Amino acid sequence: MTSHPFFVSAIIPVYNGGAFLEEAVESIRQQDYEPLEIIIVDDGSTDNTKEVAASFGNEVRYVYHHNSGLPATRNRGLSMTRGNIIAFLDVDDLWSKDKLKIQIPLLKESPSTEIVLGYTQILMLKNTTDGKKIFEGWSDPVLAMSVWSAVFRRSVFDKVGLFDETQRYSDDWDWFMRARELGVEMRIHKEVIHFYRRHDQNMTNQQALGNHYFIRMLKKSLDRRRLQHGGMALSLPKLSELKKESGGRPSGSAERDAKD
Repeated sequence: MTSHPFFVSAIIPVYNGGAFLEEAVESIRQQDYEPLEIIIVDDGSTDNTKEVAASFGNEVRYVYHHNSGLPATRNRGLSMTRGNIIAFLDVDDLWSKDKLKIQIPLLKESPSTEIVLGYTQILMLKNTTDGKKIFEGWSDPVLAMSVWSAVFRRSVFDKVGLFDETQRYSDDWDWFMRARELGVEMRIHKEVIHFYRRHDQNMTNQQALGNHYFIRMLKKSLDRRRLQHGGMALSLPKLSELKKESGGRPSGSAERDAKD
């Protein structure tokens, strides 16, 4: 395992995700990267999350706090980080095996880049065999403003701020909108580095609440831009206009990596 100049802090927020936690941690461990720390922030779970986390011993840092919502849980994780590079993984999702191998060099070669963003492959739960959930690819890979599919310089949170704890859904989109309004430099690459696993316990299944907070997030961004520009909300650059790596269609062995 090669040691690198960037220290990565990987944050896993979890609420009643004990059934998925071991796979999430393993997908970070398999990165073959040092220095790397894994931080599990338990948002008041009532299942076996604490016991699963304890099974990792000193390989992970674990903290429990009373149920406060996803953005507060992410912020708690940020307060614990020791690294100069930040990455996130929701407990029921997975990183690709080469996430850090792809994304860290892009930060290294471009000191002005503060965020590197890759593609997500959506997987759908098909069945459960011997207690193991089986997911299969669904749709083409997508590019979205999600913290799961990115790595961040720690310093960018000093510039943009923390996650808005009143934004119970779409808090990562809200954070990215603030970053774009400030002109934070983002670099996009074509590879799939995140697997988003859809199942009946996903937070995003609460569509009405999700839509409410999504509209709220957009209005907040419009209001900030109107305030900055004398009542006129200037358009933000499209993701397609951001600095991109060369290449064709998004690549990545989605189903193979997700099942390994």
